Amino acid sequence: MAKLVFGMNLSLDGYVDLQASEPDAALFRHWTEHVRDLAGSVYGRRMYETMRYWDEDRPEWTKEQREFAAAWRRLPKWVASRSLKSVGSDVALVAEDVETVVHGLKARLSGEISVSGPELAQSLTDAGLIDEYRLYLHPIVLGRGMPFFAGPRPPLRLVANERIGETVIRLTYVPA
Repeated sequence: MAKLVFGMNLSLDGYVDLQASEPDAALFRHWTEHVRDLAGSVYGRRMYETMRYWDEDRPEWTKEQREFAAAWRRLPKWVASRSLKSVGSDVALVAEDVETVVHGLKARLSGEISVSGPELAQSLTDAGLIDEYRLYLHPIVLGRGMPFFAGPRPPLRLVANERIGETVIRLTYVPA
């Protein structure tokens, strides 16, 4: 059975903002290794549209960016959206009953499945499907944006912490 993990970069005041939390080299390497090791990823619409950046090679990319893109492209992906009509050829669109689909993925796959997108993560939290939360804290305060927890924070228990690079701390929690 797979473990469902929700993890994202966030500010000290709890907001997710991909432009404000640009990863340093160590964190970028960490994310590349993380993606390489995943059994799959479930995206909300907005996060999927953001991540589609990695679908096409760009001449200005570094070797590290090309490695991340290759890992991301190989990753099995599911997108939860009622508004999208199509997704990439290697991506499954889930328009209805996301919780049932994710429950089936957890039963069928081994390893880790990542959840990307606070609103999707909240619905999966409400359904009791998320096994682990990974908060990648950056030393910034935004005062705005999408909160990491899109609804009431579930009761959590800290199980690990790790410094990644010079400025990021990853806190790992499980449901209490």
